[in-house]
Amino acid sequence: MIIVFEAELWEWDARRTDSWVFVSLPADASADIRELAAGPRRGFGSVRVRVTIGATSWKTSIFPDGSREAYVLPLKRAVRAAEGLEVGDTRTVTVELVDF
Repeated sequence: MIIVFEAELWEWDARRTDSWVFVSLPADASADIRELAAGPRRGFGSVRVRVTIGATSWKTSIFPDGSREAYVLPLKRAVRAAEGLEVGDTRTVTVELVDF
């Protein structure tokens, strides 16, 4: 399954020293992923994915976020630096589910 979508980067600042930056997957795609990923899951309900933003691709995991009713994708600092991304920016994101 490959999902291509536009998303705004947002910050989760539950930790005082290090904030985390995410994008949220679309609700309809998240519902499809929940169906595909039914059954035993990895830690925190994570699903392995391959992601591309701009010229940067990497493997990571997406996580269910009940408050947003969607999966969320963390964007590590190295990816944000490589692509010149800041919180509030909107970018095209490609997510491919792997390891099914």
